[in-house]
Amino acid sequence: MMNLVQIEQHQGWAEIILDRPARRNALTPGLAAQLTTALEGLSRSAEVAAIVLRGADHCFCSGIDLKALQSNEDPGSEDGVWHQASIRALHLALYRCPKPLICALEKYAINAGAALVFACDLVAAGDSAFLQIGEIQQGSDIPINAAWLRLKTSEQTLARLALLGDRVGATELAHIGLIQSVVPDDEVLTQARVWAARLASFPVGAGDVIINRIRSFRPMDPETVFPVSTNNALLTAAQVKS
Repeated sequence: MMNLVQIEQHQGWAEIILDRPARRNALTPGLAAQLTTALEGLSRSAEVAAIVLRGADHCFCSGIDLKALQSNEDPGSEDGVWHQASIRALHLALYRCPKPLICALEKYAINAGAALVFACDLVAAGDSAFLQIGEIQQGSDIPINAAWLRLKTSEQTLARLALLGDRVGATELAHIGLIQSVVPDDEVLTQARVWAARLASFPVGAGDVIINRIRSFRPMDPETVFPVSTNNALLTAAQVKS
């Protein structure tokens, strides 16, 4: 089984790195399962005040790996087969993570990659970075992106992002409140790390207390909101082939 996720430990905080640079860090269930394991492990550590999520080679995530989906193969899974349930398990882990999550949005986050951005509490983006929810172009549903966005923003903003299906740049994302900082492209990771180090400088557990207080007002039941069915939120193999 390939190692598709890297963890870097820092003083009081950690980074999780999506490590499929040859595929622009495209998501597979195997990568999702490894990311879930990393999140759950760091969540249990009293020495971790914050988690930074980023992609290898200064690119966040190009979405679902459609080539792997079409072939029903997953190099990151134990048996090499595409297991859709791992995607849902990842978003349940993100929803339940008791640590502040920080996203370093470099280059782009597309479709399933965008959902990872929305799951984070703080987002730093490069000034040329963009985000895209483009499933409408393939006639595909967006339950995971819709769930996160209805939690984080208004119905009108969700409609603007999902119905038009276009690229939305960092400046507009900041204007509508989905990211907190727009910096030069080569300073994205620095900004995310500054935030993480700042959280680590506060009294032990302070960030956990605050973020869990904030999340306690969430109206959603994640078991209901995140889809159980096999192909929701993603292109099906048939759609990829068409």
